Amino acid sequence: MSSPNQFKLRRTATFVWLIACALAFGVCCSKQPEHKPQSPPPTVEAGTQTLTGRVVSVADGDTITVLDSTDTQHRIRLEGIDAPESHQAFGSRSKQNLSEMIFGKDVTVVYQKTDQYGRLVGKILLDGRDVNLEQVKAGMAWHYKEYEREQTPEDRELYAKAEDEARAARRGLWVDADPIEPSQFRREQRQERQSRR
Repeated sequence: MSSPNQFKLRRTATFVWLIACALAFGVCCSKQPEHKPQSPPPTVEAGTQTLTGRVVSVADGDTITVLDSTDTQHRIRLEGIDAPESHQAFGSRSKQNLSEMIFGKDVTVVYQKTDQYGRLVGKILLDGRDVNLEQVKAGMAWHYKEYEREQTPEDRELYAKAEDEARAARRGLWVDADPIEPSQFRREQRQERQSRR
């Protein structure tokens, strides 16, 4: 049999142990998880930002919509290229080519600016491949020389060379003897609308 002193000693030890466990539990549970402030998207080079998300819409050969991880949609105008308008020759083919490459896929958008329509203007990367450049290589878009100063010198050279090669091989829109650049097509359409007023 245990003596009363041994019983008191065991009861006191158990009580101390329970208090120690309760204190340890309280300390663990009261510790709040660290909330780090949200940082801006990672930058690639000074002034350049990136965005990742899934392509949920392809409007035409140079405009898409990307849904990011916060379920925010971003309209993207592909930098450095100008694809035929929807109602222009090769407009639907250009859109189809872009759709087949990236629709429903996760991409990275590297961008620096927003255009007058509120779209981000950027380069689309799919598994590290430059989708904008692929559109030019396939003969589904022009190298947009009007805005080439916004590109890196390397991209400027790559896109110009890709257009020359597609033209020489008569790929895509270059099968036409004298295709009309989309910027010229848009100007002519505006003038036509104004003359009807």
